[in-house]
Amino acid sequence: MARIPLNLASDNVTGPAPEIVEAIVAAASGPAMPYGNDPWTDRVRDRLSALFEREVAAFPVATGSAANALALASVVPSWGVVYCHRHAHIEEDECAAPEFFTGGAKLALLDGADGRIRADDLAARLAVAGAGVVHHAQPAALSLTNATEAGTVYAPSAVAELADVAHRHGLTVHLDGARLANAIARTGCTPAEATWKAGIDVLSLGATKNGALAAEVVVFFDPQRAGEFEFRRKRAGHLFSKMRLISSQLDAWLAEDRWLNWA
Repeated sequence: MARIPLNLASDNVTGPAPEIVEAIVAAASGPAMPYGNDPWTDRVRDRLSALFEREVAAFPVATGSAANALALASVVPSWGVVYCHRHAHIEEDECAAPEFFTGGAKLALLDGADGRIRADDLAARLAVAGAGVVHHAQPAALSLTNATEAGTVYAPSAVAELADVAHRHGLTVHLDGARLANAIARTGCTPAEATWKAGIDVLSLGATKNGALAAEVVVFFDPQRAGEFEFRRKRAGHLFSKMRLISSQLDAWLAEDRWLNWA
C-alpha cells in the first residue's frame, strides 16, 4: 500500500476522523426536529456538563471565527476593549469578525514570549486603561488562547493568575480553545481545571482541528450569562436548520474520550 505523505502545513489539512463521518451519516439517515431541537444537541450539552463538572450552556456553530466573535459579542459592548496577545487568532486571522460582531469594540494587543500574555503586563495595561473615563473605550474582556498560536500552552495556574487580574478590573475572561484538547493532553489537567476553575467565563471549544469536519461549540460556564447568545447566533447565520449534522460531530467527538485521545 502506498504511503500518503504527512502534510504538516496546518492542523486544518486533515480530513475528518472516520467516527465523525459515521456519526454524520447516522444523523442524516432519518428525520429530526430542526434548529437544535434534536437528541444530538441535547446530548452535547449533557456531555459537556459532565466533562466540565458543572451545568453549562452550550451552542454549536460551524467555525472557530464564529465561535470567538459571537462569544465576545455576547460579553463586550460596542465601546469595549478586548485585551489579547498580539498574535492571537482574533487579531491576525479573523478578518475583523470580533470587531464587526461586537459592533465596534477594540482589540488591545499585548506582547509576550511564545504567544503567551504575562499577568504583570496585563495588570500594567489595565492600570492606565481609563476605566470610567468617558473619552476612552472601556476595558471589557480578556481573551486568551490555549494552546496558543505558537504551539505553547498555559498551565492552569497561569490562566488563574491572568483571570484574577482581569476579574479584579471587571473584565470577562474568554478562552479561544480551538486547540484546548491539545493543551489538556499536554498538561494532564482536567477540562474543569483548564477553564472555569481557573477563572474562564466563556469558552470557544474547537473540534474541527481535532478530527471533526466542521464543528465548534461556545460554552458558558454560567448559563445565566448566555441569554442573548441564541439571538446573536441566529442573526449571524449560525443557527443551522439541520443542526444535528453539526451536533452529531461534537457528540461523537466527546464520546469515549475521543477528543482527548485524538489530541
